[in-house]
Amino acid sequence: MPDGDTFLLGGDLEVRRLGFGAMRITGDGIWGEPADPAACQALLRHLVERDVNLIDTADSYGPDVSENLIAEALRPYPENLVIATKGGFVRPGPNRWVPNGRPDHLKRACEGSLRRLGLERIDLYQLHRVDPKVPVEDSIGALVELQDEGKIRHIGVSNVSLEELERAQQIATIVSVQNRYNLIDRHSEDVVQECERQQLAFFPWAPIASGRDVAAHGPAVDEIARAHSATSRQLALAWLLAHSPVIIPIPGTSSIPHFDENLDAVGLELQLEPEQLETLDELAAA
Repeated sequence: MPDGDTFLLGGDLEVRRLGFGAMRITGDGIWGEPADPAACQALLRHLVERDVNLIDTADSYGPDVSENLIAEALRPYPENLVIATKGGFVRPGPNRWVPNGRPDHLKRACEGSLRRLGLERIDLYQLHRVDPKVPVEDSIGALVELQDEGKIRHIGVSNVSLEELERAQQIATIVSVQNRYNLIDRHSEDVVQECERQQLAFFPWAPIASGRDVAAHGPAVDEIARAHSATSRQLALAWLLAHSPVIIPIPGTSSIPHFDENLDAVGLELQLEPEQLETLDELAAA
């Protein structure tokens, strides 16, 4: 990666501006073990070898499977590796996600993540989703208690509106936001801009729009990608890196070749011409 292509998370954790989302190292429906656990462990070791030092996971991925694989593959962890995890969902079955932001649940979830990951403290613990049945202040308050106990280093939020972010910040120092955001889906643009204003990390989940969504917006993406001998996936990641200095894409995969393709997008953002960026900026309104 180019020198200087890092972000200081929470003011003290230097991370590369392309991380790894560990949701896809699970079974179908983000449920159970992956088809090839050894291949997923090899992928995790490979990304560390390629100097990626941010892994984002959650207790609900599997559930438990993603965190277990990370520990099995990477312990003892490299000194500069930042593992971010999340709590706030329960999983009744494949592709089923039920919010649970009750303080007692979040405390148990964090303890479980610490145990599975083999950590004494989690560098970044994120509220996975605001539970409509629980005030966000109560959920974040539980994370503050865990932080005071030394079990969490930094607190982040996920899937939040600007108003929910502001409410969370009344209770805790929030260092990151993780929302759905990509070249086509920019419903969280106001949150991105606020993160940039405050220098909070913004992790876009689903950072690569589907090929069908991109195709619906015309041939511009493929044309610009070909002009740089890149794929449309790489261009989507490069646009995110160019769009805001606080954006840290965390694309997920269970494939080493796909991971390498994603990582090789870093630096492409520096090659995009102003008119190409303008064309890409206009896609969401098309």
